[in-house]
Amino acid sequence: MRSGLACAAVEMLSAATCRSRPRLCSLLLAPLTKTVPPTWTTGSFRCRSTSSMQGFSELARERSKTVTSFYNQSAIDISAEKASVRLTLATLLYSGKSPDGHHILSSAKYLHKELPVRIAHRIKGFRSLPFIIGCNPTILQVHELYIRAYHMLSDFPQIEDQDVEARFCKLVQQLLDDHKDVVTMLAQGFKECRKHMTDEAVLRSFLDSTLCSRLGIRMLATHHLALHEDNPDFVGIICRRLSPKKIIEKWVDFARRLCEHQYGNSPRVRINGHVAARFPFIPLPLDYILPELLKNAMRATMESHLNTPYNVPDVIITIANNDIDFVIRISDRGGGIPHNIVDKVMDYHFSTAEESAQDPRMSSLFDNITNSGNQSNPMHGFGFGLPTSRAYAEYLGGSLSIQSMQGIGTDVYLRLRHIDGKGESFRV
Repeated sequence: MRSGLACAAVEMLSAATCRSRPRLCSLLLAPLTKTVPPTWTTGSFRCRSTSSMQGFSELARERSKTVTSFYNQSAIDISAEKASVRLTLATLLYSGKSPDGHHILSSAKYLHKELPVRIAHRIKGFRSLPFIIGCNPTILQVHELYIRAYHMLSDFPQIEDQDVEARFCKLVQQLLDDHKDVVTMLAQGFKECRKHMTDEAVLRSFLDSTLCSRLGIRMLATHHLALHEDNPDFVGIICRRLSPKKIIEKWVDFARRLCEHQYGNSPRVRINGHVAARFPFIPLPLDYILPELLKNAMRATMESHLNTPYNVPDVIITIANNDIDFVIRISDRGGGIPHNIVDKVMDYHFSTAEESAQDPRMSSLFDNITNSGNQSNPMHGFGFGLPTSRAYAEYLGGSLSIQSMQGIGTDVYLRLRHIDGKGESFRV
């Protein structure tokens, strides 16, 4: 149905896009594995050369085939109709290890079957985007990454022994590396075509589902790779006795160093509450979320005390643990969030950068502190930090909420469900 649209879209992309983005030229010219040739006749419409299209080159036709092929993938269509099999982390935690390594083969077989289905769901999501947005060069690159990942996994042989499983691990690691910048690419792509988006709900729904699915895929893939490691404190990526205090302290050190580098000082952080709590959990989502929340708290504190940068109030972190979930509250005295924007801080691409830029002392500091730091954390810049953290928390059966007192400060509550608590465990 989209062949004609692809022809028109490629005409727009063919000149300026390929001159400015050589990567996209190769992307559009490179044939995809198992690409189904496009059907050039749709109803009474036929995409053929006319007097106005006599200059339409073979190169443009090849581009058209590749763009159209993004929408003509019968194997992906079939996989996208299948339901994903989401596992509780309690299942992963208590499945145990077998001396002969059978648990690793079982995990590999599950991934081999499950990952193509989840990736097909994501490809279906890209196809549902407005076509002009789907043709954005950066978003198109992400779309292509998912298509290639689908075919690489689908073409991989059945896993019957440890040798094949070892090859599968190399493929999984390669795909993790290939997709490590997807969040940043999506943020950039949607920023570039923001003017074409008229429905904020469509943007939020697509990004929530795409980012959470990506988190689930990465957790499952990383868990399988980690099963090969001999670490008595972990089962895959699940820490048997995670200390929220220790993981908070790790990211406090990171955020303070970053803050001191940019501002010359940083707020002192005090941790109280259930500081001795220990329970099974996954560090990975906390490694995504905590740096964002701590950077926001420290930046707000320093910006609201520019006249007294060496005399700033503390950031207070409180840990509360119970038999259903645990809560991490981060309280700052950074002046709070203005009433006119408090409802927008959870929107993708919304940022307080404009507010900071109004003060000449902050003209370059905001971008530096937002885009610096741990490259394993993809939520830097573009106003993606809070909404992505919220989406991750909800995906893990929890929540992220904000209580702000304008003129005083802000409290952020991160609530996450226990893996083995009294309540039903979340699934990934």
